[in-house]
Amino acid sequence: MSTPTPHYDAIILGAGGAGLMCALRAGQRARRVVVLDHAEKIGGKILISGGGRCNFTNLGSTPKNYLSEAPDFCRTAMSKYKPADFIAMVKAHGIPYYEKKLGQLFCKHSAKDIVKMLTLECERAGAEILTSTKIDSVTSLKSDSREAPRFAVLTSRGEFRANHLVVATGGYSIPKMGATGLGFEIARQFGHRVVETAPALDGFVITDHETKAFCDLAGISLDCEMSCNDLCFRENLLFTHVGISGPAALQASLHWLPGREVTINLLPETRIDTWVRERSRARTSLRKALGEVFVTRFAELFCDIYLPFASTPLERLSSHEIATLAERVHRWRIKPSSTVGYHKAEVTRGGVDTSELTAKTLQSRRVPGLFFVGEVVDVTGWLGGYNFQWAWASGWSAAEAL
Repeated sequence: MSTPTPHYDAIILGAGGAGLMCALRAGQRARRVVVLDHAEKIGGKILISGGGRCNFTNLGSTPKNYLSEAPDFCRTAMSKYKPADFIAMVKAHGIPYYEKKLGQLFCKHSAKDIVKMLTLECERAGAEILTSTKIDSVTSLKSDSREAPRFAVLTSRGEFRANHLVVATGGYSIPKMGATGLGFEIARQFGHRVVETAPALDGFVITDHETKAFCDLAGISLDCEMSCNDLCFRENLLFTHVGISGPAALQASLHWLPGREVTINLLPETRIDTWVRERSRARTSLRKALGEVFVTRFAELFCDIYLPFASTPLERLSSHEIATLAERVHRWRIKPSSTVGYHKAEVTRGGVDTSELTAKTLQSRRVPGLFFVGEVVDVTGWLGGYNFQWAWASGWSAAEAL
């Protein structure tokens, strides 16, 4: 006698932040849901985020902190589920947390606390989670009855059927955690346009001879302002063996396009021309003086490459030389050759075209019962907890429509 095919109200593909939030909320609404994920453990990216402490939201999350072809698309979902709502759940589970900076909230102990919380909420809501489940195919089922399932998902555990299908599979970022392009494949299968994808919140690779010399300073960090595409971020810059990274570079990478420059203000709180003129009687060389405001190794290399007059005493610098110094220090222009790539990128920019989804529910305008949530959608947040807030908000909004 054959085993009957399991029939659910909703099948959720992906046990990351968006998928788990969708599952627990749908379960709370008395929907029979199952979460399918090919990984052995749930919440892989949650566990490694924030250095293992999970930057789970940002108090200042607004639509302006997200990149999309439709900048206002995320507004509706984010108004329905706010940072305060997730914080309330964190508090209810007794998870200690703290604000690091710029509204970024982290677990005091471990990101495992967030995964445990979401797992427990799913269990309480009766949502089923199946890991180590490979998705072989997704098909739509034709039926004249609203009660009959509209989707069939063939997996390594057999076939599952449901009235609704929620794609929460994420993007290409960090393939070692199991990331694939499955969600984009499903979107295209059902006729959806996918906005061109690219690795984002990622470091930059530098290949031009002049700037590449700074790779020898790997490990050195500088406080700076980095500008890209008319946006400016005040964060730390970190030199790496292949280029530049750190929060400033990661923020800029979200807005960077190949062939474009990034501009770096190396002294955001000090006007270097004013600083030099205040020392106009000093006989100290510019090279030595810059060692007072920068890490010595960086100051030496910067002088060697950009300041041929660096051996000149401050008292003898010409107005032209001071202007050149200011241009180099406050508007250091770098043209990256690329970002490091998906294996390091925290998120995937681009995704399912939002014009083909309803902003209120994240449901497809093309295929009734089909939803896309989280990173697979063309909504990408800045560094600092914004992408998790989008995961929570989009997952919750879809669940409200199941």
